[in-house]
Amino acid sequence: MDADPIPWKQLAEHRPRHFDWAVSPDGVATITLARPERKNPLTFESYAELRDLFQSLVHVDDVRAVVITGAGGNFCSGGDVHEIIGPLVRMQMPQLLRFTRMTGDLVLAIRRCPQPVIAAVDGICAGAGAMIALAADFRFGTSSARTAFLFTRVGLAGCDMGACALLPRLIGQGRAAELLYTGRAMSAEEGQAWGYFNRVVDSQVLMQETQAFAASLAAGPTFAHAMTKTMLNQEWSMSVEQAIEAEAQAQAICMKTRDFERAYRAFVARETPRFEGD
Repeated sequence: MDADPIPWKQLAEHRPRHFDWAVSPDGVATITLARPERKNPLTFESYAELRDLFQSLVHVDDVRAVVITGAGGNFCSGGDVHEIIGPLVRMQMPQLLRFTRMTGDLVLAIRRCPQPVIAAVDGICAGAGAMIALAADFRFGTSSARTAFLFTRVGLAGCDMGACALLPRLIGQGRAAELLYTGRAMSAEEGQAWGYFNRVVDSQVLMQETQAFAASLAAGPTFAHAMTKTMLNQEWSMSVEQAIEAEAQAQAICMKTRDFERAYRAFVARETPRFEGD
């Protein structure tokens, strides 16, 4: 067989400047927001670097699932008060719009990358941190997780980074309205009951549980997972008739993958299929 003509990137050796990054041999990448002394706030530079990294994941073949977490018992406290909010007060409208569009582009990049993204949330998960977790495909939390969409607490609207589109679809319009109007923290118990968290586990096993789940996804049919993610996003704006037709086409495409054939042959042989993502 001829070599793949597309020059896919390899990100295992990538060394970002503003957060930690590691890729395991099974294709699970872990992003760790690592400013624990300040509960892992974001800066202009870390926003941009996260956006660029998630955008680049479209073009890699050594990352099959992504975990994003924070160091020191907290996920992310949002935008750094001194390094972001202070400078924003002094900016003119064109600069402000460039910034708000950049933050939205981070959410879009998380949703558009083909890999499933799992947020491992402990402690504080606030503002932009809450939006990063919301943009992920799955959220694993701990009993100490406190998620707050704090935008109104600093005099801004609750409609930041897609919050008014994404949060109601996940937990319902009324619950989302309460969190976005008040900026109050959602407890882990509420988050699990409302469908924000897929699982709530003990802090000591959060990364173990999250990494194991990510590894199970990485071992699966990654092309089919990417198609599932695409359809989950695109079908929001489709009628039922359009969605059914789109899924017919998507499934026909997946039926031409070798993983589909591998699964069939493994079933016939009463073996566990070994998916390779093609």
